[in-house]
Amino acid sequence: MLERIHLEILREVERRGTLTAAAESLHLTQSALSHTMAKLERLAGVELWVREGRSLRLTQAGEYLLAMAERMLPQFETAEAYLGQYAAGERGTLRIGMECHPCYQWLLKVVSRYLARWPDVDVDVKQKFRFGGMGALFNHEIDLVVTPDPLLMPGVSYLPVFDYEQVLVVGGRHRLAKRPHAEPADLIAETLITYPVEPSRLDIYSQFLSPAGVMPRRHKTMESTDIMLEMVASGRGVAALPRWLVLEYAGSMAILPVRLGETGIHKKIHLGMRDSETEPDYLKAFIELARSVQNAS
Repeated sequence: MLERIHLEILREVERRGTLTAAAESLHLTQSALSHTMAKLERLAGVELWVREGRSLRLTQAGEYLLAMAERMLPQFETAEAYLGQYAAGERGTLRIGMECHPCYQWLLKVVSRYLARWPDVDVDVKQKFRFGGMGALFNHEIDLVVTPDPLLMPGVSYLPVFDYEQVLVVGGRHRLAKRPHAEPADLIAETLITYPVEPSRLDIYSQFLSPAGVMPRRHKTMESTDIMLEMVASGRGVAALPRWLVLEYAGSMAILPVRLGETGIHKKIHLGMRDSETEPDYLKAFIELARSVQNAS
């Protein structure tokens, strides 16, 4: 019985002062407006306004509906505007799954610029998908996965974002600090500090230590990059991280990057996404910005 047009009519009559002006504002004829409100009064069994000369005075029922119109119509209008922004790819939540622990510093640079350019889009970073981002991607729990190890499979596309070199991180006074590169045997007596990831998924094991049949004296895991590097700087162990990340920290603590092997370990960070023809504009914009931020860093 009660429809949105009834609330709009009440609000416009209050704003414009007359039925004629309200009808013009709503692109209705005055007779159509009057008929609409008369039908509501008949169905509700109550008058909404009474005439006093050339003016209208709201009844208590009319005042109640007017108060409701002032509360509800702005909400309708906001919802419609949001729906239009969603349809145009200008509003939403960009959900990113991280399979790259040391990439957070890079991601922060991207996100800070992205949020400034897309004020109506939120960013949610999920880190529980350690090397399990494909399931989250296919289940639509995330929109993008950041990974150095793309898993090629139907329905997923990967875009390389930037190249980097994985290096050994040592303290400034470490015996390897002045060496041009490290060999696997150099780590036999070391404590290797890594993120809490299975060794088989860590490049320093899969591409450096394991092929040589070498294991470090001790393997210690920790979540925090800052604490990890503080441990390395104090001579409590060595770590393996991207060279660009080590250089960012090297200005504030006594750490140095050392190449792993003569040729080094070279990697790429990829953004993985579902194959789709309906990617929102804000997703495409994030990908473009991610590539430009790396080129500028």
